[in-house]
Amino acid sequence: MGAVQPLTNWAGNITFGARRVLRPRSTDELRDLVAAATEMRVLGSGHSFNRLADTGGDLLTLADLPRTVEIGPDRRTVRVDGGIRYGELAARLHAEGLALHNMASLPHISVAGAVATATHGSGVRHGNLATAVRGIEVVRADGELVTLTRGDADFPGAVTALGALGVVVALTLDVHPAFELRQYVYDNLPATSVRDHLADILADGYSVSLFTRWTGNHVDMVWLKRLEPMTGDYFGATPADGPRHPVPGMPAENCTRQDGVPGPWHERLPHFRMEFTPSSGAELQSEWHVPRAQAAAAIEAVAGLRERVAAVLQICEIRTIAADDLWLSPNYRRDSLALHFTWIADTEAVLPVVADLERALGPLGARPHLGKIFTTAPADGYPRLADFAALARRFDPSGTFRNEFLDRLLG
Repeated sequence: MGAVQPLTNWAGNITFGARRVLRPRSTDELRDLVAAATEMRVLGSGHSFNRLADTGGDLLTLADLPRTVEIGPDRRTVRVDGGIRYGELAARLHAEGLALHNMASLPHISVAGAVATATHGSGVRHGNLATAVRGIEVVRADGELVTLTRGDADFPGAVTALGALGVVVALTLDVHPAFELRQYVYDNLPATSVRDHLADILADGYSVSLFTRWTGNHVDMVWLKRLEPMTGDYFGATPADGPRHPVPGMPAENCTRQDGVPGPWHERLPHFRMEFTPSSGAELQSEWHVPRAQAAAAIEAVAGLRERVAAVLQICEIRTIAADDLWLSPNYRRDSLALHFTWIADTEAVLPVVADLERALGPLGARPHLGKIFTTAPADGYPRLADFAALARRFDPSGTFRNEFLDRLLG
């Protein structure tokens, strides 16, 4: 443990108020630290853009725990420690001929942190990353180690738990045989194609992302990750003449290969390569999930604010995620379209636009990503929020893992 120097999240927009950072090297040491704490939050890779991980007490990191990658005897599961990052896990799984069902844009994020916030990849048939969780091991505020598995009554509330139940020290994930993907990028998808063929476009790949700056009558780029090869134009878009980065002006060498050459799943599913820092972190992020049936209406709603949005936007990514049964997942019991906004690093300029988008998307049933920037309390959008609050009180009756963010969210 040590005194905290000024410590920020990845983007630098949050300075944590913790008095200490704790770095346990074993689960037993971690349990002792938790049992002695009165205020604690767990810090993953620091990729949240709000005060979800902030505390005036102790920040605890799992980065120094021994790395654990234990493949089940039937080769259908893997047990991992709470501190491992997706890029490291993916490489080790691939070496064993195994794969995860999906990955997020960044392989740099921690598995436990991504699961806790329902972080996702893309694909009409693929749930978010938390849907791969089969078991979860949590150290409660009293230091007790509790294991929950799929099928337990509390399990759907304990997976995407925002760190409110305790410290996740291990997870068991579903795995599958390794596979290869091809990645293609297309430029300038016409707005008429989006209007007339949106469902077909979003379903035309293992993973599909649309990138737009909302500045013209087109989508700037389509990123397709496919099992099968493809050639020619794409719904009126043209093949990119070289590698691309999602954010204009950023170096494309940071990104995964895009020329249709087949490669391992973990080198195509993320947008960014593990060995590079994907960007400077000089950005803010927001994201809202709407029912997929409202996809066209949601895109139209954002287009109605295009000048306001474009003035503070770096890039917007549009993706799909399949439904799940996890209480604090924005995809709870509905297939979703996610509208992700990477903003300029100017909170004062961005927040009014965030509020405009919330007003426009709210009537469509929008749910905010709880690890990113939003201003409207999401109680109406998350129907199991009260059930989760009750679960959190059972696991943490003293409020050791509560903070101001969770108090506002849960009441």
